Amino acid sequence: MLNLSVRNETSTLRAVLLGTAQRNGPTPKAEEAYDPKSLEHILAGTYPSESDMCEEMRRFEEVLKRYGVTVYRPEIIADLNQIFSRDIGFVIDDYLIKANILPDRAEEWQAISPVVNQIHPAKRIIPPSEVHIEGGDVLLWNDYIFVGTYKGADYADINTARTNMLGVHFLRETFPHKIVKEFDLVKSMTDARRNALHLDCCFQPVGKNKAIIHQAGFRNPDDYRYLRDLFGEENLFHIDAEEMYQMCSNIFSISEDVVVSEQHFTRLNNWLREQDVIVEEIPYQEIGKQEGLLRCSTLPLYRD
Repeated sequence: MLNLSVRNETSTLRAVLLGTAQRNGPTPKAEEAYDPKSLEHILAGTYPSESDMCEEMRRFEEVLKRYGVTVYRPEIIADLNQIFSRDIGFVIDDYLIKANILPDRAEEWQAISPVVNQIHPAKRIIPPSEVHIEGGDVLLWNDYIFVGTYKGADYADINTARTNMLGVHFLRETFPHKIVKEFDLVKSMTDARRNALHLDCCFQPVGKNKAIIHQAGFRNPDDYRYLRDLFGEENLFHIDAEEMYQMCSNIFSISEDVVVSEQHFTRLNNWLREQDVIVEEIPYQEIGKQEGLLRCSTLPLYRD
């Protein structure tokens, strides 16, 4: 059996499921885009090539293995985008929760079944169908579960709204010993600089007590103030709309002292080094054209 343990975003990583860009399929049509940034690049003719994305993921895997992390990969299904494994499942404590994702992406779960089947059935949780939740909206910080959602009356019409309040309530019922705090996120189907696709697109804890945050990603100013007061303003690295667009909050922690970050995030990477964090810089800009980055590509299975 495969043991699970994830209680925060930054403890030392031992095992992770990393997505794959192999046999990713042709460039989607505009009407097939799930998010405004992908649509932007489809229309501009700058959508990333499979070869470029495979090379970026190879570099990511190389760093993970250099730090002794066991890396699992999905089975490859032809013409299926399997890069963003965070969307399809996530671990809280020692349970794997299956995400209720967009129906068009259901095959991605089947592709990780060889890994899922190694987990004891009692440690697998499948939410009811009316519960919408994706792993990018769920961030762990010890006693806290932070959950991105969208509370607008037009939730059903917004393709970029991925986690509903039933998802928040489900986590509260499933993990009653945790503090589950939801955050109402800004959503847009047309403007990627005004679209927090998931919570990890505008916020993420790093190191021991720091966090990256985009204040304008929260519809309710009280949600931003909650995190500011919890972490302390001096421990927050604020990113602007352009940096959110480039996915600056979507780096990935191997431990409290080591992060993997995109090589063009100069301001962020310099700040992290000032916090005594080792920054492993890799190219990941092409994958970022799909409004997802390093955290989105991973499903951590075990952290110390």
